[in-house]
Amino acid sequence: MSKVLLMNVFGKNQPGITDTVVDALSKLDVKLIDINQSVLHGRVTISILILVSRLSDSDPLRSQMLTVLENLDVQLGFTVVPDEYYQTWLDQQQRTPRSIVTLMASELTMLDLAAVNTIIAKQGLNVDNIRYLSEPAAIDESHSQKLRSIELSTLGKPKSNEVMKRALLGLAESHKIDVTYQEENIYRRNRRLVVFDMDSTLIDAEVIDELAIEAGVGDQVAAITEAAMRGEVDFKQSFTQRLALLKGLDAAVLETVAQRLRLNNGAKCLVQSLKKLGFKTAIISGGFGFFGRHLQAILGIDDVYANELDVVSGKVTGNVVGEIIDGQRKAEILREIAHQQGLCLEQVVAVGDGANDLPMLAIAGLGVAYHAKPLVKASAKQALSNVGLDGVLYLLGYTDREINH
Repeated sequence: MSKVLLMNVFGKNQPGITDTVVDALSKLDVKLIDINQSVLHGRVTISILILVSRLSDSDPLRSQMLTVLENLDVQLGFTVVPDEYYQTWLDQQQRTPRSIVTLMASELTMLDLAAVNTIIAKQGLNVDNIRYLSEPAAIDESHSQKLRSIELSTLGKPKSNEVMKRALLGLAESHKIDVTYQEENIYRRNRRLVVFDMDSTLIDAEVIDELAIEAGVGDQVAAITEAAMRGEVDFKQSFTQRLALLKGLDAAVLETVAQRLRLNNGAKCLVQSLKKLGFKTAIISGGFGFFGRHLQAILGIDDVYANELDVVSGKVTGNVVGEIIDGQRKAEILREIAHQQGLCLEQVVAVGDGANDLPMLAIAGLGVAYHAKPLVKASAKQALSNVGLDGVLYLLGYTDREINH
């Protein structure tokens, strides 16, 4: 009767070791079921699941493999896999949902990893793979600001998605790290379009507040902006109120404000990496097109959709040209761009920070609340509150090696 065996080869990694193992097995009467190889700090582990005709065949198989490997600095182990265990494993591989938990911070500790695993275990999930997405740190780099990331692959469904999300958000706040949980599917590594809000997402300011400072109405406008971003007042209503306060502003001030805008941490790295990886990018903003095009020139963003300030005789009139782009319009534009690119919404990433970003964050395959207000953070699928925008690359599953290649 056929039996399943798990063969483990572990020891010093060296050229030709995989070829030696696979070649030896190819000459024996075994059937390959599964294989996995990993290398950590020069030590290799090769795990191979094989099917043998009879359990009695395992002894000569062991002897032959020991002979083949005797000149290599490795150890060999065999484990008989019970039929019921194999069937359970097979069912898991074929039908059990898989998810990804991603940790990010400038420094990740064993305490962080342990806390995340505790939440995973309480939700009834089983971790089946862990890998570092970031490059290993040098010994004297322990306190550098370079972003680190660990990805955990899990099997199963959480007992409660809402409870797990709240637990991870709480952990992120208490440990000052970012932790995200997302379904693993064919789309996660097949996203093709990334759209960004502009104000307080790509840049570290609300442009309308900066213009208000120049107009001498900074405090009034900032208070309305803050309430709008928290979702306490309707965006169109608040936008109209703020815009009216800018009436009479000299249009020459726009360039002055544009020159003092600063990109948020990781923005340049993210956009440049996305372009290199073949992504399309767009700004969809409730702010102003003048500043969106300024960022487009700096970052190489493909498209800009934003409100156009009405200027007459060199003065801001306090109105916009055409329809105001609010939250619902942002979502509509996202749909339009995806359709133009021949993409489904699952292939779209949306990044924003305010309540008016929630509609587009909700329909995108990956919606990321970036350093957002509590309402937005709690409502979005994913949230980054401690790391820079380049953390989005880790959410997409890319490693430093792929990004920097």
